[in-house]
Amino acid sequence: MQISGAQMVIEALIAEGVEKVFGYPGGAIMNVYDEIYKQDKFEHILTRHEQAAVHAAEGYSKASGKVGVAMITSGPGFTNAVTGLADAYMDSIPLVVISGQVPMSLIGTDAFQEIDAVGISRSCTKHNYLVTDATELPRILKEAFYIAASGRPGPVHVDIPKDVTAQIAKFDYSIELDLETYKPHTKGNPRQIKKAMEAIAKAKRPLFYLGGGIINSNAAYEVRDLVHATGIPVVETFMARGTLSHDDEYLISMLGMHGSYAANMAMSETDLVIGLGARFDDRVTGKLSEFAKNAGVIHVDIDPASISKLVNADYPIVGDVKNVVEEMLKQSTNINPAKYASWREIIKNFDTLHPLTYHEDTDRLKPQWVIQRVGELLGDDANISTDVGQHQMWAAQFYPFTRPRQWISSGGLGTMGFGFPAAMGVKAASPDKVSINFTGDGSILMNCQELMTAVEKKLPVINIILNNNYLGMVRQWQTLFYEKRHSETDLSVQPDFVKLAEAFGGIGYRVTTKEEFDAALKDAIEKNIVAFIDVVVERLENVMPMVPAGGSLFNMMLLEKKEKK
Repeated sequence: MQISGAQMVIEALIAEGVEKVFGYPGGAIMNVYDEIYKQDKFEHILTRHEQAAVHAAEGYSKASGKVGVAMITSGPGFTNAVTGLADAYMDSIPLVVISGQVPMSLIGTDAFQEIDAVGISRSCTKHNYLVTDATELPRILKEAFYIAASGRPGPVHVDIPKDVTAQIAKFDYSIELDLETYKPHTKGNPRQIKKAMEAIAKAKRPLFYLGGGIINSNAAYEVRDLVHATGIPVVETFMARGTLSHDDEYLISMLGMHGSYAANMAMSETDLVIGLGARFDDRVTGKLSEFAKNAGVIHVDIDPASISKLVNADYPIVGDVKNVVEEMLKQSTNINPAKYASWREIIKNFDTLHPLTYHEDTDRLKPQWVIQRVGELLGDDANISTDVGQHQMWAAQFYPFTRPRQWISSGGLGTMGFGFPAAMGVKAASPDKVSINFTGDGSILMNCQELMTAVEKKLPVINIILNNNYLGMVRQWQTLFYEKRHSETDLSVQPDFVKLAEAFGGIGYRVTTKEEFDAALKDAIEKNIVAFIDVVVERLENVMPMVPAGGSLFNMMLLEKKEKK
């Protein structure tokens, strides 16, 4: 059929089964928004900032497993969205972000709201396109969704000049894709898998090292089966939380800069690292020369560029982790879980020596207690988003995750302002779950305008502000490494968060006691509208354990032990 470029965008979104689009209109994308007005197949959610539109699409994608879609205009509309693109690129989140562009005849003339969008997005997208002819749009849009979701997922940017959205051309979405230079390898090499399983059978102290690729591949339950079949202990990265349930007997904890003592020591003492969908990030490895230096390394990843990039893999396996784990499970029958009982006992002793805990020794609430309490009250009934900072690390450490896609946070880029809009996307994807955003008094102000979106679109996100009147994580580093020179991190001057929420039509609470917190959370859930719970917490609490930047995993700063009274 012959339709306009703008209509093609709508038809492609419908053909891809898109149910939610997050965006903000403007001049260059107006033709597409005119077609959005005429359709009823998907819901458009108007955010109040383009960065928030992309973060909301990220949250939607992470919670649902589908490709997230955001739509923005040219110039400042696009530049506002770049942080979201970069965030999705770092965390391998499948997105299609469609931007308007000035007409073809004006490109390169410094026209009103013109910016070289594809030039800017090249370094922070999996792929990008500048569409110069409407006849190319069906193929480009179909490729965009395929590239975003396949292989190692990531954001794809499609930039469409305004005159191209007005062109009339043939729309045929049944075309077969043939990308000669892009053919992701999904099946692991059988010989490599066999060698890896032989190495596992010979190892005395093997350790599963689980990464976010497991979540992206929807492989968590296959990984659980493999873990239980072998009896091998497990550490999770920050991005892999929820792969195993918090109460799984084989799960040690999260490892890395703020990982538990037992998890980091297990990685330091293992003789075989079994890396599944993890990229050996610097926040996990610490000093590379000391990382698991007495261990062989199995590395399973769909991205060949990730294998041996930082840590040399003795058994490299390129493939989709779900497919590879299924093959590993078939070959695991000769592994007796009892063989590793003494290794599991050593790890248990590590945990007994320095458990992941905190001291309730001040008048103010401890932030860790707040997170644990939400876990006690809501558990599996909540999806947990966070902003970035101390609250984020405490949430990763102390929330009792039970399932994959329960945990939504900004890992690689570490984007303050991510949490609230992401939690809106999470709620749009999973309306039956309570959408919690743990945030700080610094992060929440970076996208607080999304209160209006949440009110208008009835997305009752509960934002729990762990308020210590500081940029907490930066303050912690200043305390520990800069001789307590707290330069520009004191946030004592701040808004009344209760009134701020109420001004937008939400509800706000300020709490200073455990009883007040319980009552506020209960009321926020019952009211079922967007909420701010401003929790006054201990100002100088630090996230512990901590591996100093560039330090070895086994050289951790630990929580001071206190005498029992």
